[in-house]
Amino acid sequence: MTVRIDKKIKGYAVVTPEDKARAAAPAAPAPLAPANDVVQMHERIERPEVLVGATYKIKSPLVEHAMYVTINDIVLNPGTEHEQRRPFEVFINCKSMEHFQWIVALTRILSAVFRKGGDVTFLVEEMKAVFDPRGGYFKAGGVYMPSLVAELGSIIEEHLKSIGLLQAPELSEAQRALIAEKRAQAAGQEKKSPDAARAEDIAVTGEGAVFPPSATLCHKCSTKAVVIMDGCATCLNCGYSKCG
Repeated sequence: MTVRIDKKIKGYAVVTPEDKARAAAPAAPAPLAPANDVVQMHERIERPEVLVGATYKIKSPLVEHAMYVTINDIVLNPGTEHEQRRPFEVFINCKSMEHFQWIVALTRILSAVFRKGGDVTFLVEEMKAVFDPRGGYFKAGGVYMPSLVAELGSIIEEHLKSIGLLQAPELSEAQRALIAEKRAQAAGQEKKSPDAARAEDIAVTGEGAVFPPSATLCHKCSTKAVVIMDGCATCLNCGYSKCG
């Protein structure tokens, strides 16, 4: 077939069999831009049929009966590298009806904030800062709670840590060694004391740490674990000391 050339020839190349094979091969698909399909928590997410969660018990001297706090979580992006648990709803159950009104209001507000999405960790500090004008109380282990709402905030904090939304501050090796040394010294002083406290009078925390009954409240960790050692007030729970 005759081909008419209207332009000036400036060069030429010979088509090889390899060139023909590459031309016949299907073109490789262009790389697709990563789809932004990672689901974040927002208020339009519908509640699944099944949620995972945990139930926590509160036994406070301010309430006649125990309170049970259930926090349910929704699992976002399951089975992917972006899988995460986020709090979705809160339920509080108690036989005492005197607090029914504000408990219902609090659970609805907390659930609404959780479903809104975003950073919900601010709830912890806001709730733990609530003080009861009648006075607070000490939990088992000597941890001071300024109010019932503050203990609810402490439970939410514990739950957020368990699902990875909050990170517990870790003590350095030097701080751990100092606390262990101070606890050993305090235990030795208690044994030498002629009026050493009975075992049932010694405060024990959830981690199993034993604090003397004469210990006072630490303003940093709210635990009754501050003792006077070497003329300085030292907390046997978090290591805080006024002497640095």
